[in-house]
Amino acid sequence: MKRDTAGRKKPVVSDEGYRTLAAFRHTLRQFLAFSEDAARAAGLPPQQHQAILAIKGQARGEAMSVGDLAEHLLVRHNSAVELVNRLVSARLVVRVADPRDRRRVTLALTAKAEKILAELSAAHLAELRRNGPLLVELVGRIGD
Repeated sequence: MKRDTAGRKKPVVSDEGYRTLAAFRHTLRQFLAFSEDAARAAGLPPQQHQAILAIKGQARGEAMSVGDLAEHLLVRHNSAVELVNRLVSARLVVRVADPRDRRRVTLALTAKAEKILAELSAAHLAELRRNGPLLVELVGRIGD
């Protein structure tokens, strides 16, 4: 490591390191662009797709609350509430009272959301099969 003018250690990134980071970010952005386009083509705003995927992908047996969704999507609680309101209006999600804690409300997907999500997820997995090897290769370069 080099040292800066104050004598602190300064990390050194090689040209190959910069190329790897740039290629990794580019490949991720391509996947995200694919994902957003696929969601829109299915009639969903990308954030709604992310939300229903998060709800479906919640650990088996664990119901997701609005707070859990906010945490998963890295948004504020009030933003998650608004998102859930839109999902409920679109008949993609229903709110369910938690039988163990009546103060807690959880989220469940409707049959409509399940159908859309199954189609989108199949397309996303196919896209990952196409580009996944490149991502794995790029991650592997990081250790070099």
